[in-house]
Amino acid sequence: MKRGKREIMEKKSEISCFIEELSMVVIVKPTEENHEAAHIPTKPFLSICYSVLHVLEKIGPTMAVLRQDVYQNIKRLELMHESNPTTNLNLVEILKLEATEGIAKKGSSCSKAFVWLTRTLDFTSSLLQILSNDPQKKMEKVVEESYEVTLKPWHGWISSTAVRVLITFSLFSCFQFSISFML
Repeated sequence: MKRGKREIMEKKSEISCFIEELSMVVIVKPTEENHEAAHIPTKPFLSICYSVLHVLEKIGPTMAVLRQDVYQNIKRLELMHESNPTTNLNLVEILKLEATEGIAKKGSSCSKAFVWLTRTLDFTSSLLQILSNDPQKKMEKVVEESYEVTLKPWHGWISSTAVRVLITFSLFSCFQFSISFML
């Protein structure tokens, strides 16, 4: 029994750290008069994305595909940042550079990586919100609801079907979360 409580406390601590880290990121939004003022600090953003990986890992094995995609997108942005750390301190500058070079819409661009990472942050935020509102809800249902409102609109028919299969036939029922893990 003591081992179970310790595991709960460790998970609680990990989720609390993630929430604390997420709340520390400051994104300066541009005003209508000054669109050049946008600033998204690269390293803190990537740090949050790494935290998302840990949250997805705690959910269970069905999140393996999403975790891999998130990891690849993080690495793509990290490599760009490391190629010129001074210039690439601001993600907005990376996005502007790709737009100027005409590569922003290419599959392997940092722009696409950034878009999918922000969508994954939306998914994770939705998931945590649903769990905080209803700690007894089955994880399968929580993931399904979060997916429906955050990622599904951006997926095609094949991806949506694959996700539904993963959710339905996964081990999610074995990975019941509780709000006690989060606070």
